[in-house]
Amino acid sequence: MTLQAPDFTFVTQLVRQRSSIDLQPGKEYLVESRLAPVARAVGERDIAGVVARLRSGDAKIADLVVDALTTNETSWFRDTHPFQAVTQHLLPELARAGARSLTIWSAACSSGQEAYSLAMLLLDWLPLNPGVRTQIIGTDISPTMVERARAGRYSQLEVNRGLPAQYLVRYFEQAGRDWVLKPQVRSLARFDTGNLVSPPVGMPTCDVVFLRNVLIYFDVETKRAVLANIRRVLRPGGYLLLGGAESTLNLDAAFQRTELGRAVVFRHIGGAA
Repeated sequence: MTLQAPDFTFVTQLVRQRSSIDLQPGKEYLVESRLAPVARAVGERDIAGVVARLRSGDAKIADLVVDALTTNETSWFRDTHPFQAVTQHLLPELARAGARSLTIWSAACSSGQEAYSLAMLLLDWLPLNPGVRTQIIGTDISPTMVERARAGRYSQLEVNRGLPAQYLVRYFEQAGRDWVLKPQVRSLARFDTGNLVSPPVGMPTCDVVFLRNVLIYFDVETKRAVLANIRRVLRPGGYLLLGGAESTLNLDAAFQRTELGRAVVFRHIGGAA
């Protein structure tokens, strides 16, 4: 059943209120394709039944709908160049500065591949820099994704998406048809739910923030709010890594565009937006 215009408006307003994701007219097919499995899962004949339960104030359905409409696309070492920037530039810079601790925030971490990719890079780096305390913090608005990240369990299809063979051999154990990360990798990362539009509570000062391919889903004012929240916890001199089509230009002047090898990063130069 085609999603009627009033129902589309109701759903998109709910999603915007809960997640700040801006679903404009023209995204009806996306909403329909994402909500069809929700309808089947909760025993409704069609999407209209899901929307009716939403309108009645069903909190469980609302959680499922927001979860379904949150984009969770991810892969190991996605786009390669940002991770090369970490190993070839950011980590050596920290070592030269004599840093004794390193905190990386993987924001909108989805099912954890980005955070664990960084953890594997740190496991390569730490033997050459003993005594450096490291932590990776992954946050996502979806409780389902956070639980998946905590489990560190991935299908064959998922490990085939960008994971180098040597890391699969070194850091995973096979469990039936799935692959589970070894404790030495999982111990470097912790995961929690978090909404990027809300000020980060309990987040320590970070040296590096990955916020990749997220800003594209927000309107301008929401982008500015998200960057302001990042700036609150990213130390001056720290680095923000965005998606290839994203920038802080005309959004927040406290970030300076910098090229590190083939990656573009944004350095927190301090001050306000």
